[in-house]
Amino acid sequence: MANDAFDPWSAAFVAHPYPAYAALRERAPVHHHAPTGQWLVSRYADVNALLRDRRLGRTYTHRFTHEEFGRPAPDPAHEPFHTLNDHGLLDLEGPDHARIRRLVSKAFTPRTVEALRPTVRRLAAELVDGLLADGGGDLIAEVAEPLPVAVIAEMLGVPEPDRHLLRPWSADITGMFELDPSPEAARRAVTASREFSAYLRELIRHRRAAPGPDLISALALAAEDGQALSEQEVVSTCVLLLNAGHEATVNTTGNGWLALFRNPGQLARLRGAVDELLPTAVEELMRYDTPLQMFERWVLDDIEVGGTTIPRGAEVALLFGSANRDPARFTDPDRLDLGRTDNPHLSFGAGTHFCLGAPLARMELTESYGALLRKAPGLTLRREPDWRPGYVIRGLRELQVEV
Repeated sequence: MANDAFDPWSAAFVAHPYPAYAALRERAPVHHHAPTGQWLVSRYADVNALLRDRRLGRTYTHRFTHEEFGRPAPDPAHEPFHTLNDHGLLDLEGPDHARIRRLVSKAFTPRTVEALRPTVRRLAAELVDGLLADGGGDLIAEVAEPLPVAVIAEMLGVPEPDRHLLRPWSADITGMFELDPSPEAARRAVTASREFSAYLRELIRHRRAAPGPDLISALALAAEDGQALSEQEVVSTCVLLLNAGHEATVNTTGNGWLALFRNPGQLARLRGAVDELLPTAVEELMRYDTPLQMFERWVLDDIEVGGTTIPRGAEVALLFGSANRDPARFTDPDRLDLGRTDNPHLSFGAGTHFCLGAPLARMELTESYGALLRKAPGLTLRREPDWRPGYVIRGLRELQVEV
């Protein structure tokens, strides 16, 4: 069957999922995948439409109990993770989602984000200078990871001495978003959820007593139409902003540079016209090898997709990686074209859950790529990298480069 090649636990599939996606789009665009229990949706038009369809939701608990929805209750041992995750913006629906999104969106307006550009540009330049001083190294560990973590930590107001804690906590928590996480991954996610929550509650108490010009202070004191955020909502929102605010940026940087090294003609083209091509290049690199390969939604009411009925209670897996390579929407989609202008990729999602941090991510990527292209025009790949085992959030273990 067409979905036999879809194997998210296979290292070979994770390294190159695109042939399997092509088979799904051609022969089984809406298909029930027994190993994961999900309905795989692989065509651009369907994914784009379902992202905007209110008959699907990131959660179902705003309308149904677990029993009513035909799903088992979460493992009580995982309660710290679920409490943290379920109160975050990404997994809320209805009025709670709208209320929190209105408050948080004030920190991500184009004007607010643009005011951060000098800081982001300075940080990117410093990180690239460090990489150059060493003659190369792991581009992910030395440039891709530190930049977005520093930026979101600065926005939140996390004291600099504590910032080294953030990336390990985030990595452990997001491990729970993979398909069928192992007991060890679940244990790490629960521990990180408990520790990160405790840390933020203490920081919130300090900021309520002595507010600063940071987002934690603003959220802790915020009220919208007389409805203040609960402390749990503040904690969950801050964790989501860190996780979403750097995981995608880190992996887009790593995946994108690997794509450039594997397409030397396009890399030379970009190096010869950095200022002109960089805006479209960033969009194309996000489309070509998006870090978020799958976005899951629950079916709240029966729906029909491509002539197939999907019942209430089912889980739909929207395959962003496949949608972004759909030839029905993108001309020659398997070709990296850094000058592509018709490029409505779905890497930031769509609809009510469209990524709030998209302007910040675009700016960070533009400054990061720009600094590397200008300061290290002779950057080369030292050796072929390995992919991390995760599929949903897909990225490299490291990317060794040299000058």
